[in-house]
Amino acid sequence: MSIVEFSWQPALIGGALIGLAAVIMMVSIGRIAGISSIFSSTLKPRSLAPWQMAFVGGLLLSGLLFHWLYQPIELDVQGSIPVLIVAGLLVGFGTRLGNGCTSGHGVCGISRLSPRSLVATATFISAGMLTVFFLHIFQ
Repeated sequence: MSIVEFSWQPALIGGALIGLAAVIMMVSIGRIAGISSIFSSTLKPRSLAPWQMAFVGGLLLSGLLFHWLYQPIELDVQGSIPVLIVAGLLVGFGTRLGNGCTSGHGVCGISRLSPRSLVATATFISAGMLTVFFLHIFQ
């Protein structure tokens, strides 16, 4: 499977499933399905609730299940290991600075009309667009 092959049907189904999962989580336990905050709770194992363990376990198991059912996605990573490490740390820092990640703000926050999430999502999208623009200019 190549990451550049795109079909709108799986994207639509996947988006609907993510939205449905977020609604079910909000309705059933009253929590927002923000992956960064839920995953960061695993760093404090004493305060882990069963639903948090199930959520993070489901994230990990779904990736393994996809890998088992389908061939791995082929990625052509063109950055050095140090650059990738710095990029990952910057994403983590940005997530903490923005009080959440794209899933929390983009899926759950916008659906609740949260002003903070609207600004955060606009910032994520704008920063991504500018990054792609400048990377294409300077290549």
